[in-house]
Amino acid sequence: MILGPTGAGKSILLETIAGIFLPDKGRIFSNNRDITHIPPRERNIGMVYQDYILFPFLTVEENIGFGLKTKKVDKNEIKRKVEKLEELLGVTHLAHRYPSTLSGGEQQKVAIARAIATEPDILLLDEPLSALDSRTKYHLREELKRVKKEFNITVIHVTHDQTEAMALADRIAIVMQGKLVQVGTPAEIFNKPLNDKIAEFVGIENILNGKICKNEGGLAEIEVEPYGKIFAFSDFDNGNVKICIRPEDIIISKNNSDNSAQNIISGNIAEMEDLGALTRIRLDNDLVSMVTKRSKETLKLREGTQVYAIFKATSAHIVPD
Repeated sequence: MILGPTGAGKSILLETIAGIFLPDKGRIFSNNRDITHIPPRERNIGMVYQDYILFPFLTVEENIGFGLKTKKVDKNEIKRKVEKLEELLGVTHLAHRYPSTLSGGEQQKVAIARAIATEPDILLLDEPLSALDSRTKYHLREELKRVKKEFNITVIHVTHDQTEAMALADRIAIVMQGKLVQVGTPAEIFNKPLNDKIAEFVGIENILNGKICKNEGGLAEIEVEPYGKIFAFSDFDNGNVKICIRPEDIIISKNNSDNSAQNIISGNIAEMEDLGALTRIRLDNDLVSMVTKRSKETLKLREGTQVYAIFKATSAHIVPD
């Protein structure tokens, strides 16, 4: 998965892998084969854009089988493969319809089926779900999981949607301002960003400035204005740092006793935003937390309520200032 903000260079990177652009430097390898200067049609790479690009004058089954037909695959084999893909992606009933009569989700399924019909070594997806409603996105994410498992294809998926990345990625590459800035598992990317810019991009709203006072056995004591001391595990022994805490890792409580967490900060609720199953809470000291609807109702949380923001030392990730 390639994740990054709009304009970061994600799509150009994908199109360079496909062979649409030549890299200014470096080489591109697929299955240990240097494909840098090989024409796109000879790279055995499938690609799906966010705007589908189906052939309007061909039916669904003709669109899916187009690549196989150009490769002069036997008609019976084309029919077998097309029917299998139609069944896998749930578009069998649409086989004789034209793209203009399909919904966005249906068109995207057909585009994916067409891309994998030729059994590519790599499937490139350029923000394939960005134009779809949330319900259709969810179902197509499940379809993509099944496609990957069924065909065992290497998928390089470009998106700026973090939910999409968490749901689908085995590994994530963060691209910012044309540079690859971090590569890792979803857990590493979202919980252990390398710097505050990445932390901000991946949804860590609490980024605090502090100075390490001491570090004993990896547990750092950090002076943070206006919160006082915050404890976090860190390899840094001293100096200025930034502390990154995900909103969902901060527990909101009306009671500060009987809690094993090392960090407890008091404050009043300044703002509450209902996000459906979750509520975003901002305290008057600017700490942000996410709580469930049930927790909000159980604690009778309201704007102005005095509460405690509680989080463990393991939930505070330290990056250099």
